[in-house]
Amino acid sequence: MADHQSLSIHCQSCSFSHLCLPVSLKKSELESLDDIIERKKPLHKHDKLVSAGQPFNTLYAVRSGSFKSYISDKDGVEQITGFHFPGDIIGFDALKDQVHQSYSKALETAMVCELPYDTLEVVSERYPALRKQIMKFMSAEIKHDHELMMLLSKRSAEERLLHFISHLSQRFDERGYSARQFNLSMTRNEIGNYLGLTVETISRLLTRFQKEDLIKVDGKLITILDLDGVKQRMPESEISYTALG
Repeated sequence: MADHQSLSIHCQSCSFSHLCLPVSLKKSELESLDDIIERKKPLHKHDKLVSAGQPFNTLYAVRSGSFKSYISDKDGVEQITGFHFPGDIIGFDALKDQVHQSYSKALETAMVCELPYDTLEVVSERYPALRKQIMKFMSAEIKHDHELMMLLSKRSAEERLLHFISHLSQRFDERGYSARQFNLSMTRNEIGNYLGLTVETISRLLTRFQKEDLIKVDGKLITILDLDGVKQRMPESEISYTALG
Protein backbone atom coordinates (compact mmCIF):
# COMPACT_ATOMS: atom_id res chain seq x y z
CA MET A 1 0.00 0.00 0.00
CA ALA A 2 1.25 3.49 -0.77
CA ASP A 3 2.36 5.80 2.01
CA HIS A 4 -0.68 8.04 2.50
CA GLN A 5 1.39 10.54 4.41
CA SER A 6 3.64 11.23 1.43
CA LEU A 7 0.76 11.05 -1.05
CA SER A 8 -1.86 12.80 1.01
CA ILE A 9 -4.78 12.98 -1.42
CA HIS A 10 -7.67 10.85 -0.14
CA CYS A 11 -11.01 10.03 -1.72
CA GLN A 12 -12.74 12.32 0.78
CA SER A 13 -10.65 15.34 -0.29
CA CYS A 14 -10.34 14.57 -4.01
CA SER A 15 -11.87 17.24 -6.25
CA PHE A 16 -13.13 14.59 -8.69
CA SER A 17 -14.70 12.08 -6.31
CA HIS A 18 -18.16 13.06 -7.63
CA LEU A 19 -17.17 11.55 -10.99
CA CYS A 20 -15.35 8.50 -9.68
CA LEU A 21 -16.14 5.40 -7.62
CA PRO A 22 -16.62 7.25 -4.29
CA VAL A 23 -19.79 9.01 -5.46
CA SER A 24 -22.80 7.96 -3.31
CA LEU A 25 -20.61 6.15 -0.76
CA LYS A 26 -21.01 6.71 2.96
CA LYS A 27 -18.08 7.80 5.12
CA SER A 28 -17.29 4.28 6.35
CA GLU A 29 -17.48 2.97 2.78
CA LEU A 30 -15.18 5.74 1.58
CA GLU A 31 -12.65 4.85 4.26
CA SER A 32 -12.69 1.19 3.22
CA LEU A 33 -12.17 2.17 -0.42
CA ASP A 34 -9.41 4.60 0.55
CA ASP A 35 -7.58 1.83 2.40
CA ILE A 36 -7.09 -0.28 -0.73
CA ILE A 37 -6.11 2.53 -3.11
CA GLU A 38 -2.46 2.86 -4.06
CA ARG A 39 -1.22 6.24 -5.19
CA LYS A 40 2.00 6.17 -7.15
CA LYS A 41 4.42 8.75 -8.51
CA PRO A 42 3.45 10.89 -11.53
CA LEU A 43 3.67 9.60 -15.06
CA HIS A 44 5.21 11.90 -17.61
CA LYS A 45 4.12 12.65 -21.18
CA HIS A 46 4.33 9.52 -23.37
CA ASP A 47 4.72 7.17 -20.37
CA LYS A 48 2.60 4.03 -20.75
CA LEU A 49 0.19 3.23 -17.95
CA VAL A 50 -0.78 -0.18 -19.36
CA SER A 51 0.05 -2.18 -22.47
CA ALA A 52 -2.02 -4.61 -24.52
CA GLY A 53 -1.29 -8.17 -23.43
CA GLN A 54 -0.34 -7.13 -19.91
CA PRO A 55 -1.97 -9.28 -17.19
CA PHE A 56 -4.88 -7.54 -15.50
CA ASN A 57 -4.59 -6.84 -11.79
CA THR A 58 -5.62 -3.25 -11.35
CA LEU A 59 -8.09 -0.57 -12.42
CA TYR A 60 -6.74 2.96 -12.65
CA ALA A 61 -8.67 6.09 -11.67
CA VAL A 62 -7.26 9.22 -13.27
CA ARG A 63 -6.35 11.69 -10.54
CA SER A 64 -4.75 14.45 -12.62
CA GLY A 65 -3.67 15.02 -16.20
CA SER A 66 -5.00 13.04 -19.14
CA PHE A 67 -4.45 9.82 -21.07
CA LYS A 68 -5.27 8.29 -24.42
CA SER A 69 -6.21 4.65 -24.94
CA TYR A 70 -5.49 2.95 -28.23
CA ILE A 71 -5.21 -0.40 -29.93
CA SER A 72 -2.49 -1.35 -32.38
CA ASP A 73 -2.36 -3.92 -35.19
CA LYS A 74 0.57 -6.21 -36.08
CA ASP A 75 2.03 -3.47 -38.29
CA GLY A 76 2.01 -0.95 -35.46
CA VAL A 77 -0.88 1.10 -36.85
CA GLU A 78 -2.69 2.75 -33.93
CA GLN A 79 -6.39 3.49 -33.46
CA ILE A 80 -7.26 5.76 -30.55
CA THR A 81 -10.33 4.53 -28.69
CA GLY A 82 -10.70 7.15 -25.98
CA PHE A 83 -9.33 10.08 -24.01
CA HIS A 84 -9.41 10.01 -20.22
CA PHE A 85 -9.54 12.87 -17.72
CA PRO A 86 -9.66 13.12 -13.90
CA GLY A 87 -12.41 10.91 -12.49
CA ASP A 88 -12.33 8.45 -15.39
CA ILE A 89 -11.37 4.82 -14.82
CA ILE A 90 -9.06 2.89 -17.12
CA GLY A 91 -8.88 -0.89 -17.45
CA PHE A 92 -12.39 -2.29 -17.70
CA ASP A 93 -11.68 -3.81 -21.12
CA ALA A 94 -9.38 -6.33 -19.40
CA LEU A 95 -12.03 -7.93 -17.18
CA LYS A 96 -13.21 -10.69 -19.52
CA ASP A 97 -9.86 -12.28 -20.39
CA GLN A 98 -7.87 -10.88 -17.43
CA VAL A 99 -5.51 -9.30 -19.96
CA HIS A 100 -5.40 -5.64 -21.04
CA GLN A 101 -6.80 -5.25 -24.55
CA SER A 102 -5.43 -1.78 -25.26
CA TYR A 103 -2.61 0.60 -24.45
CA SER A 104 -3.01 3.70 -22.28
CA LYS A 105 -0.43 6.47 -22.47
CA ALA A 106 -0.10 9.80 -20.62
CA LEU A 107 -0.72 12.87 -22.79
CA GLU A 108 0.91 15.10 -20.18
CA THR A 109 2.18 14.81 -16.61
CA ALA A 110 -0.52 12.75 -14.91
CA MET A 111 -1.30 10.77 -11.77
CA VAL A 112 -3.58 7.81 -11.11
CA CYS A 113 -5.05 5.97 -8.16
CA GLU A 114 -4.52 2.22 -8.47
CA LEU A 115 -7.43 -0.01 -7.47
CA PRO A 116 -6.31 -3.65 -7.04
CA TYR A 117 -9.27 -5.46 -8.57
CA ASP A 118 -9.33 -8.59 -6.39
CA THR A 119 -9.43 -6.46 -3.26
CA LEU A 120 -11.95 -4.09 -4.84
CA GLU A 121 -14.26 -7.05 -5.52
CA VAL A 122 -14.10 -8.13 -1.88
CA VAL A 123 -14.89 -4.62 -0.64
CA SER A 124 -17.71 -4.18 -3.18
CA GLU A 125 -19.38 -7.35 -1.92
CA ARG A 126 -19.76 -5.63 1.45
CA TYR A 127 -20.97 -2.35 -0.01
CA PRO A 128 -23.73 -2.59 -2.67
CA ALA A 129 -23.36 1.12 -3.52
CA LEU A 130 -19.76 0.54 -4.58
CA ARG A 131 -20.66 -2.50 -6.68
CA LYS A 132 -23.46 -0.50 -8.32
CA GLN A 133 -21.03 2.29 -9.18
CA ILE A 134 -18.60 -0.19 -10.75
CA MET A 135 -21.44 -1.56 -12.89
CA LYS A 136 -22.35 1.98 -13.96
CA PHE A 137 -18.81 2.58 -15.17
CA MET A 138 -18.84 -0.69 -17.11
CA SER A 139 -22.19 0.21 -18.66
CA ALA A 140 -20.89 3.65 -19.63
CA GLU A 141 -17.96 2.03 -21.45
CA ILE A 142 -20.35 -0.12 -23.50
CA LYS A 143 -22.49 2.95 -24.24
CA HIS A 144 -19.39 4.84 -25.33
CA ASP A 145 -18.41 2.08 -27.78
CA HIS A 146 -21.91 2.06 -29.32
CA GLU A 147 -22.10 5.82 -29.70
CA LEU A 148 -18.57 6.11 -31.05
CA MET A 149 -19.47 3.54 -33.70
CA MET A 150 -22.53 5.61 -34.62
CA LEU A 151 -20.47 8.81 -34.70
CA LEU A 152 -17.83 7.37 -37.03
CA SER A 153 -20.21 5.59 -39.38
CA LYS A 154 -23.14 8.01 -39.66
CA ARG A 155 -21.83 11.55 -39.11
CA SER A 156 -20.05 14.00 -41.40
CA ALA A 157 -16.55 15.29 -40.67
CA GLU A 158 -17.99 18.61 -39.47
CA GLU A 159 -20.45 16.87 -37.14
CA ARG A 160 -17.71 14.64 -35.69
CA LEU A 161 -15.46 17.55 -34.80
CA LEU A 162 -18.31 19.67 -33.43
CA HIS A 163 -19.35 16.73 -31.28
CA PHE A 164 -15.76 16.36 -30.05
CA ILE A 165 -15.48 20.03 -29.08
CA SER A 166 -18.92 20.08 -27.43
CA HIS A 167 -18.23 16.88 -25.52
CA LEU A 168 -14.86 18.17 -24.27
CA SER A 169 -16.65 21.31 -23.11
CA GLN A 170 -19.12 19.18 -21.15
CA ARG A 171 -16.40 17.03 -19.62
CA PHE A 172 -14.34 20.02 -18.48
CA ASP A 173 -17.46 21.64 -17.04
CA GLU A 174 -18.21 18.48 -15.03
CA ARG A 175 -14.73 18.75 -13.54
CA GLY A 176 -15.15 22.34 -12.43
CA TYR A 177 -13.14 23.86 -15.29
CA SER A 178 -14.25 26.37 -17.87
CA ALA A 179 -16.70 24.96 -20.39
CA ARG A 180 -15.80 27.66 -22.90
CA GLN A 181 -12.00 27.79 -22.79
CA PHE A 182 -9.64 24.85 -22.43
CA ASN A 183 -6.27 23.54 -23.58
CA LEU A 184 -6.14 20.41 -25.73
CA SER A 185 -3.73 17.86 -24.30
CA MET A 186 -4.01 15.80 -27.48
CA THR A 187 -2.56 16.75 -30.89
CA ARG A 188 -4.62 17.41 -33.99
CA ASN A 189 -3.28 14.19 -35.41
CA GLU A 190 -4.60 12.31 -32.34
CA ILE A 191 -8.00 14.02 -32.66
CA GLY A 192 -8.11 13.03 -36.32
CA ASN A 193 -7.14 9.45 -35.51
CA TYR A 194 -9.92 9.21 -32.93
CA LEU A 195 -12.54 10.74 -35.22
CA GLY A 196 -11.45 8.92 -38.38
CA LEU A 197 -10.34 12.14 -40.08
CA THR A 198 -7.06 13.38 -41.52
CA VAL A 199 -5.06 16.04 -39.70
CA GLU A 200 -5.59 18.27 -42.76
CA THR A 201 -9.37 17.94 -42.36
CA ILE A 202 -9.13 18.79 -38.66
CA SER A 203 -7.06 21.90 -39.40
CA ARG A 204 -9.39 22.99 -42.24
CA LEU A 205 -12.50 22.60 -40.08
CA LEU A 206 -10.96 24.44 -37.12
CA THR A 207 -10.08 27.30 -39.47
CA ARG A 208 -13.63 27.34 -40.85
CA PHE A 209 -15.21 27.27 -37.38
CA GLN A 210 -12.98 30.18 -36.39
CA LYS A 211 -14.00 32.21 -39.46
CA GLU A 212 -17.64 31.52 -38.58
CA ASP A 213 -17.02 32.86 -35.03
CA LEU A 214 -17.95 29.56 -33.42
CA ILE A 215 -14.57 29.14 -31.78
CA LYS A 216 -11.19 30.82 -31.43
CA VAL A 217 -8.04 28.73 -31.84
CA ASP A 218 -4.72 29.80 -30.35
CA GLY A 219 -2.33 26.88 -30.59
CA LYS A 220 -3.81 24.26 -28.28
CA LEU A 221 -6.09 26.75 -26.53
CA ILE A 222 -9.69 26.49 -27.68
CA THR A 223 -12.20 29.20 -26.82
CA ILE A 224 -15.83 28.49 -27.66
CA LEU A 225 -17.34 31.81 -28.72
CA ASP A 226 -20.81 30.50 -29.54
CA LEU A 227 -21.65 27.32 -27.60
CA ASP A 228 -25.30 27.46 -28.67
CA GLY A 229 -24.16 27.76 -32.27
CA VAL A 230 -21.93 24.71 -31.89
CA LYS A 231 -24.82 22.68 -30.48
CA GLN A 232 -27.25 23.87 -33.14
CA ARG A 233 -24.91 22.55 -35.85
CA MET A 234 -24.90 19.08 -34.27
CA PRO A 235 -27.54 16.40 -34.90
CA GLU A 236 -30.10 16.31 -32.10
CA SER A 237 -28.97 12.84 -30.97
CA GLU A 238 -25.43 14.09 -30.47
CA ILE A 239 -26.32 16.98 -28.14
CA SER A 240 -27.08 14.64 -25.24
CA TYR A 241 -24.00 12.47 -25.81
CA THR A 242 -22.54 11.56 -22.42
CA ALA A 243 -20.08 8.72 -22.98
CA LEU A 244 -16.64 8.52 -21.42
CA GLY A 245 -14.34 8.88 -24.33
